[in-house]
Amino acid sequence: MAHSLKGNAAPSDAPTQPNRPDLSSDAIRAAREDLAACFRMAARNGFEEGICNHFSAVVPGHDDLFIVNPYGHAFRELTASKLLICDFDGTVIDGDGAPEATAFYIHAEIHRRLPRARVAFHTHMPYATALSMTDGPPLIWAGQTALKFYGRTAVDENYNGLALDHREGARIAAAAGDADIVFLKHHGVLVLAPTIAEAWDDLYYLERAAEVQVLAMSTGRTVSPVDPAIAEAAYRQMREGDAASASAHLSAIRRQLDAEEPQYRH
Repeated sequence: MAHSLKGNAAPSDAPTQPNRPDLSSDAIRAAREDLAACFRMAARNGFEEGICNHFSAVVPGHDDLFIVNPYGHAFRELTASKLLICDFDGTVIDGDGAPEATAFYIHAEIHRRLPRARVAFHTHMPYATALSMTDGPPLIWAGQTALKFYGRTAVDENYNGLALDHREGARIAAAAGDADIVFLKHHGVLVLAPTIAEAWDDLYYLERAAEVQVLAMSTGRTVSPVDPAIAEAAYRQMREGDAASASAHLSAIRRQLDAEEPQYRH
């Protein structure tokens, strides 16, 4: 299921280690540690799938570069120093290894075409992915947690196999439009956000919302959506102070990892 750029169609004339920009800033180090923490906690929550799935973030101070996980590592193995820094042409600027091919073709195009998407998390997490496989809109807007995403979702209806060229990433970016959450039909989900903290917060609560919806649907009883006016009002209530809440959420998972898996920072 996973393919490294080394074994697939990637820009072949790009050097592997060109003249490197200065990547030693405190902001870049913090971004690496935050992203590594998200990988570790995603693994704890069962959001990953083998050595597939990928998270990326535009490098602070370098809008033409992004941080992404290397091919061949499970989320629970990743540390800040193991993460790669790549450009949008597939060149690895910093780090050992290469990104998975689908990671490059999805994330490079997302960051290139949607500058607002400073962070992109892609998973096949089970409950949200299950809803991507059903007919109709994935979320019913019946549970309070789901209302966090009211009016923020899109669906890429045109599944076309593995994303192994730029056209797939371009199509997904077009399908995203102004949405923060993209359900990739028959595939998984993509969470777009301005910060790592907000991406983590949305990823976590999206799977929780999907989980309770799948449980409700499994009863065979009618799942009743909230009145649209109330859903809109609840969404607005949840969005007030959302960035601060997301930051606190990321700080909480980092405290847990600092106590139990401090190696993520290395």
